[in-house]
Parts: sequence; structure tokens; C-alpha cells
Amino acid sequence: MSAEVGIIGAGVVGASTALSLARRGRRVLVIDKAAGPGYGSTSASSAIIRFNYSTWEGVAASWESRFRWDDWAGHLGGVDPAGMARFSRCGMLFLDAPQAPWRRSGELFDRAGIPWERWEPADLAARMPWLDTGSYYPPRPVDADDFGADASGSLGAVWTPDAGYVDDPRLAAANLAWAAGLAGADFRYRQTVTGISRAANRWVVQTGEHTAYEVDVLVNAAGPWSGAVNAMSGAATDFAIGTRPLRQEVHQLPGPAGVAAGTVPVISDMDLGTYVRPEPTGSILIGGTEPECDPLEWLDDPDTADPGVTLERYEAQATRVARRLPTLRVPNRPTGIAGVYDASDDWVPIYDRTALPGYYVAMGTSGNQFKNAPLVGDLMATIVEGVESGHPHDTDPLTYTCPHTGHVLDLGAFSRRRQPNPDTSGTVMG
Repeated sequence: MSAEVGIIGAGVVGASTALSLARRGRRVLVIDKAAGPGYGSTSASSAIIRFNYSTWEGVAASWESRFRWDDWAGHLGGVDPAGMARFSRCGMLFLDAPQAPWRRSGELFDRAGIPWERWEPADLAARMPWLDTGSYYPPRPVDADDFGADASGSLGAVWTPDAGYVDDPRLAAANLAWAAGLAGADFRYRQTVTGISRAANRWVVQTGEHTAYEVDVLVNAAGPWSGAVNAMSGAATDFAIGTRPLRQEVHQLPGPAGVAAGTVPVISDMDLGTYVRPEPTGSILIGGTEPECDPLEWLDDPDTADPGVTLERYEAQATRVARRLPTLRVPNRPTGIAGVYDASDDWVPIYDRTALPGYYVAMGTSGNQFKNAPLVGDLMATIVEGVESGHPHDTDPLTYTCPHTGHVLDLGAFSRRRQPNPDTSGTVMG
């Protein structure tokens, strides 16, 4: 089959890119190894919608994306008959942490026009009396002798009332794919890419012994498999930033006792190395923020990842969260999900062209870019159309003007050739 643009990966990023390019009149073909959209790393996302990033581009992109989540049907252009993902605005509490100084966050929020409040320790204790406001930094292994040491001080926090979460990340990807289909995009599932080659100025994507797709432009949005896809094409020869698959776990727990359902917000707790996300049922999801005391589970092949949660990881994350939420009930058996991130060296994604003609990447996105997915499609479409029209993006980076906020994003901030960004937190928080 022949198409103008081929996209490898039908996760939330690939589906968003398909929608934006199809709406611009491109003939788009999306190939994915799974049985449907969003079944890869997207389905394991905690789907938190937040604005706390270390960089201007991260903050501005997340604030623009919030308007699209707020009017999801408007962004899609209709209501998906198979169901709609829903954005729940519950607010986010970002507890003080050395890696993310609150004054820096406040400056970026003010620049972007994001409503926020500074809560000093006394404010935090008064507003959320069910929360332990002690500072225990740095995070320690839960079996360390000093894990139970007394707090060294009290924490304040930054409160962003417009943050929240999307209730079903896989469905969000399916919604984007549905809208892209209405715009003319063609999705092919259960197609595992086995080879990529260049012939007669076109890309040939092999997915089986007798199946090949020819496209003028190819976009690698394969999530944790993006590195392997680049290896097939030879596209990463001039990358200064690398990506690697990283196995992560998210666990589900009953909400803390004595705390009314619906009152627990999203909580970022880099002081203990965890985060909390509420669920509509009153339970909570918990995960980690890659504290230095915990080994990271890097993978050579994402297909080798154990899909089951482990007791060791569960006990580490649940014990830390229970210290922050003293009335939390921790079941003996873990419940949750394991997934694989596509993590870049500095936790900033790569949205860019490559040294190969007509080959583009949207990678290094896992862990902190789900919230920006509605916007990422437009960013990629801007890069693809600009470069294909002859713009020298490597030396004169393209920009994107956000329609809701008017903010201008320098797309060079997501370059494959950038040096690791020293302003990031060095964690999934970005």
C-alpha cells in the first residue's frame, strides 16, 4: 500500500500526529503492532494533567494542552460513539523539593498565565490536615535503618487548581484515532515492523514476509520501541540525546481512611520520591519519581518486560506514600499495572526531523508527555510540513504559536541534537 505519510505507532502521540496531519490534507497511514490504538505504553500511563515542568516549553505546552482536554469533543470534532475519555479537574499539590524550586515554578506559571498558589507549611497543614507535612528528603530505601527517622523540617507546596487527570488514557488514544479516521487517516493494526528501507526516494516499511507499505514521509512514534525502529532505519547517527526503555509500575490502593472521596488531589512528592493520583471510585494510583535510592529497570527490549507488578516495588512505593498519608490502608497483595517508558536522557521528548530525508521522530515521550498529546500532533505537523517545504529546522528552528494562549514555542527545544537540558529535574517530572 502507498501513502503520503506513514506513522509507526498508534499510541496517544502517534494518533494525535495522524489527526493533525490528516486535517492538513495529508494521506496518512498508521501502523501498529497491537490490536488497536493506545494498547502500548499509553495504556499504562497515569494520565496526569499537570503544568509543573522545569522548562518554559514544557509549561507552555502543558497549559495549551489543558484547553484541549477541557473541550475534548471540540478538539476531536465530535463525540466518539465508542465512548469518550474524560478530564477530571481535581487540582495538584506539588510538595517542596530541591530539584524543583517553587519560585522557579511560580515564575514560569506567571509567564504562562497559569493560576497557582503558594502554600507555606502552616497553610498546607491547615488545608489538608490528613497529610503529613514533614520533610524527609532525600528519599531512602524503605528497609534502610534511617527510613523512619523524624522529619528534618516542614514542607510547603505549590497548588495548581486547574490540574487533574484523564480517566482512561487508552480511550483517549482511541478517541484521537477515531477523529483521525474521520479526517481520512488509515490505521493498520497487528502489523509488527520487521524492516525499513529506502527505495526510489520513498520509505518502505516491511511488516511481514509479503506486506510492505511505501510512504513519502515516515514518522517514528513507536514509544518504547522507537529506538529499535531507528536502528532499522539508521536514523540516529547524529542524535546527541538518547532514549531507553524503562520498566515502571503503578499501583492501586484504597483511598486514605477518614478522607472524603474526591478530596485527594494529584500529589507530587519528590521529597519521598512518589506521586499520587485519585480515581473516580475513591481509590488512588501511586507511582515513583525515580529517586536516586531506587535502582531503575532499564531494558534492552521492551517486549521482555514483566507485565506483572512486583512485591518489592509495591512495598517501596506504598510505604513511602503511607508515610505521607498516615491513614492509608496498604493491602498485603499488590494491585496495579506495569508498563514501559520511552525515556530520554534529560526527560525532555524529541520532536524533530532526522538526518535522513523524510524521516521524523516523536520519541522519548513516555512518563510525562501524555498531558501534551493533544498538542504534540500539531507540533509534529509543523515540523514535517516546514522541513518538507525546505525550511532548515536544524539551524533555524521552527516555532509554533499556541491558538488558545498565544504562547510561542521554540521547537528547537525538542531537537535530537540538543545537549541534555540542565534545567530539568532529571526525573519523570520533566
